[in-house]
Amino acid sequence: MGTTQLETVPEPKYWHLKTVLSEALDSDFAVGEILPNERDLAARFGVARATLRQALEQLELEGRLQRRRGVGTTVAPPRTAVPVATAQHDWPGAPGDDWQTADASSAVPPAAVAGLFGAAGGEEMQVVRRIRVTHGQAVAAELLYVPAGSVPELSAIDVPSGPARGRAVLRELRRLGLEGQDRAVELGSARADDAKELDRLPGAPVLVVTTRYHADGRTLAVSVATYRADTCRLTFGDSGDLEISHTAQQRQAS
Repeated sequence: MGTTQLETVPEPKYWHLKTVLSEALDSDFAVGEILPNERDLAARFGVARATLRQALEQLELEGRLQRRRGVGTTVAPPRTAVPVATAQHDWPGAPGDDWQTADASSAVPPAAVAGLFGAAGGEEMQVVRRIRVTHGQAVAAELLYVPAGSVPELSAIDVPSGPARGRAVLRELRRLGLEGQDRAVELGSARADDAKELDRLPGAPVLVVTTRYHADGRTLAVSVATYRADTCRLTFGDSGDLEISHTAQQRQAS
């Protein structure tokens, strides 16, 4: 058989540089060490800064590097497991849930979220914002969308917003029967709010896990959880459960 066009395409220069840089990270740098600036690195490896930047971005996406505000680019530490999947009949906020409720308010959801409820959009919902902290590091930020019809008794609660309102929404959800949940995972870019919560730069790669909670043939709530893609990876067990592993923040001895 003849050689296909794809097989004759040479390896991109930045991809070869990524391999060289990865080997250098293993041999010449320690975990948490700050890399030299782009100009010095480009001179060291004899490449253009644009090529270097592409290689660094790929290493960041693979979890080998971290770009930290006010610090620079550092070598990422090893990854540790953080379970994502919950029992099919557990609501957010159930015992063992390690998310922290940060805020709650009424807002119109994005059209994509409204579509998951089968709604045309424009209807305000309760939006609960939660943060997941593991080993002292924020690894995920979540927006939980709940229509008024799912929590009809919530109107009797006087707290209009804030963490107390969020906890009240979660309590009302746990009163409902839950038949199951389904998830979708995709690669995305960090919005400004999520980037701030997760100590990332806006537009940084993130993993977006969307979960629908349903019963009686309808969706009762939707969670959109944003995980740091530089520190998290997804694994699937035999049961189909989803697990995210992340790099624990290095603690320096004082």
